[in-house]
Amino acid sequence: MFHGETLDALANGISWVVIVIAPVIGLVVFWLVHILPEKIAEKKKHPQAHAIQCLCLLSLCFGGLLWPIAWLWAYTKPVLHKMAYGTDKASHDVDEEGSAWDGDKPLPAHALHDRLARLEAAGLGADDVKTLGAHIEALEARAAGAGHGPA
Repeated sequence: MFHGETLDALANGISWVVIVIAPVIGLVVFWLVHILPEKIAEKKKHPQAHAIQCLCLLSLCFGGLLWPIAWLWAYTKPVLHKMAYGTDKASHDVDEEGSAWDGDKPLPAHALHDRLARLEAAGLGADDVKTLGAHIEALEARAAGAGHGPA
C-alpha cells in the first residue's frame, strides 16, 4: 500500500506516537485511576479522607500495590468514627456538637451557654456545670479585657 518515502514517514510518525505520546497518556491514566479512591472519599465525606489520600500517594510510589486497599477503605463505613462522634460523615467546618468552627475563632458566648444547658439536661452534675460556667465567665472576662468584647 505504501512505498518508499511515504512508508518511512508513516513509520516515523507511528514510532513518535508509540515512544512519546503513548507513555505520557499511560502515566496520566495511571495517575487518574490512582486518585479515584481519594476523590470517592472526599465525595462521601469520609472522616479518614486524608489518610486515604496518603495511601493513594504511597500506592503511586509502590507501583499500585496499595491501590486496592485505598479503594476498599474509601468505600467502607467508618463504624468506629460513628460510635465516637455519632456520625459517619466528616466535616471540617462543623465540630462534633454541630456548631460552626473556624479554627482559632472562639465560639459565641450564647453557644457556650447553650452547651452548658445541654450538659446539665443530660445529667452532668451541678457542680461540674457550675465549674464549666465559671471557666466560661473567666474566658469572657479575659476576652473583654483584651478588647475583643463578648461574642
